[in-house]
Formats: sequence, structure tokens, C-alpha cells
Amino acid sequence: MSLEERLGHVFSDPSLLRLALTHRSVSSESPERSDNERLEFLGDAVLQLVITDLLYRSRPDLAEGQMAKVRAAVVSRPTLAEVARHLDLGSYVELAPGEEGTGGRDKDSILADTLEAVIGAVYLDGGLEAVRDLILGLWSDRVAERAKAPGVKDYKTRLQEVLAKDGRRPVYEVEGRGPDHDRRFTAVVSVDDRTLGRGGGRSKKEAEQAAAEEALRALRADRR
Repeated sequence: MSLEERLGHVFSDPSLLRLALTHRSVSSESPERSDNERLEFLGDAVLQLVITDLLYRSRPDLAEGQMAKVRAAVVSRPTLAEVARHLDLGSYVELAPGEEGTGGRDKDSILADTLEAVIGAVYLDGGLEAVRDLILGLWSDRVAERAKAPGVKDYKTRLQEVLAKDGRRPVYEVEGRGPDHDRRFTAVVSVDDRTLGRGGGRSKKEAEQAAAEEALRALRADRR
């Protein structure tokens, strides 16, 4: 099955899809090549808009803060990577040999960023209606599941509560990189000098939430 079949969208301009699948490692090794970072920036904004619109229309019972928490959860890096794996996106990404050799096709960061770039490409190629159909097809069930509990708590709060039962607390370290207009943040959360989770995002808060989500998964795995 082709990627266009998986996406349910046939590109009028196939070069947009090729660009969306071109990782920055390619342009680093071949400066004459363009990469998908601008499309990723666009796709992130489009995804946020469509998910926000879905929440606003489908869940009038949720307050603004609750909608924000649900949205943050369903557009987090782990969720984006999960959706990308569902599409088998890693099989289609173009990577430089060095990135390929370090397992780049299955890295959450690359999968998540590429998915955002593909969303941006679909938006440019088919408009808002086409990209809305794509996003709703992939995210509607995830949004509905995440929004089931009106009092849904964010991952940082949940992690803090879990650790507090044992008298422990999480420690976050956040680093930013990139220009002000396209700043990226990476967060690491540790407990008792043990790294439990890492996450990334376009804000410190988003990166910390992603790291806390991964930490909660690690704690659940420890208890099995």
C-alpha cells in the first residue's frame, strides 16, 4: 500500500509529499537539498487548529483549561509517533546514511516531526477540508478517549501525585534550541538521579508534559 493510500489523499503536487518526507539530515549532508522543517512548522499549527476545533464542537462541557490539557495530550510527541507508526511513516522517510545508521526510522522525534510535515503538505496540496479529513480520521478516537474524564489531569500533575505516594518528587531539566521564531525544547525528568522520561515540544511546558508522559509509562512498566 502506498503512503497516499494510507493517508487517503492523492497529491496534485507530489513534490510536496517528497519534501515532507525529507529529513533535515539530508540537507545537512547535501546543502542544495531542501528539508521538511518549514512544512513541519506549518503542520504543527494546522494540527493544533483542527484538534482545537474538534474539541470545541464535540465537547461543550469541557472548560478551556480541560480542552487545553486534552489537546496537549493528543498532540504530544509520543502520540504523534504512535500515529506515524500506524501509517508506517518510518518506511517512507528519506534520511542521510548517518541518521539511518542510528535507527532514525524508528525515533519518536523523527516520526513525530515527519507526520507534522506531512500534515502541512496535505494542507498546502488539498486545503483545510482535505487535511481536516486526514486528521479527524487519525485522531477522533484518540481525542474522544482522552476527553472521557471531564477532570482529566495533565501528565506532570499525575506524575507528581504518583511519586508523592512514596515521598519522591520529579526534577525537570529543559533545554531550548533554534531561532526565536522556531524554538524547540527538550525536557528530561529524573527521580532520585534516575532518568525516567524525555520529551520535546515547541514550548517548555509541552516538552515537560511529553517527558512526564514517558516517565509514567516507565513507572507502569516497572510495576509489571
